[in-house]
Amino acid sequence: MVQRLESDSMLVLASASPRRQELLRNAGIPFVVQPTDIPEVLEEGEAPREFAERLAREKALTVFRQRPDDFVLGADTIVIVDGEILGKPRDDADAARMLRRLSGRRHQVTTGVCLIGPKPRIENSKLESGFEDVRSETTLVTMDNLTDDDIRSYISSGEPMDKAGAYGIQGRASRWISGVEGDYFNVVGLPMSLVYKMLREHGMDWTET
Repeated sequence: MVQRLESDSMLVLASASPRRQELLRNAGIPFVVQPTDIPEVLEEGEAPREFAERLAREKALTVFRQRPDDFVLGADTIVIVDGEILGKPRDDADAARMLRRLSGRRHQVTTGVCLIGPKPRIENSKLESGFEDVRSETTLVTMDNLTDDDIRSYISSGEPMDKAGAYGIQGRASRWISGVEGDYFNVVGLPMSLVYKMLREHGMDWTET
């Protein structure tokens, strides 16, 4: 059975992340991919949550300007420890620094999510143009103590290099995760319960053919 949206509009994922794509597929949500590349630079005085939400919005807006008749989903995930934002590591040394910061501690993972699209397909809507809906989800994660050998071996696997905080909870790093408080899928890269609620609130629905 193939699922389709009940209109000509599509859901466009403004991300090249294979993890976000897999989460949407596993949830049975049809989508197409159109990744975008924007500068991920923290603005002066910007709080972590605001940073993640702004990047998610900028990603979604960039794609929506090219596809104004579709729904566009943007997301950005960051790791926060002691107020420091850990994005994707620049190199092996940066990955090692991040992992040492996280070792034996509890940290936050926040994903900003933005859904933007045309006039919502709901009855009695007063909106005449496109909408923007920006939200975020935060999960608390506890990581066990890592040895230097653990860190070297993990970095040599290549897994940390494209992930916020230099680890993937669904991969090899799972062996060191001793606690998750909140949405597990948020740590993977997309808070699926929140995303599904946002899609339904804005009139998106699916039929099977």
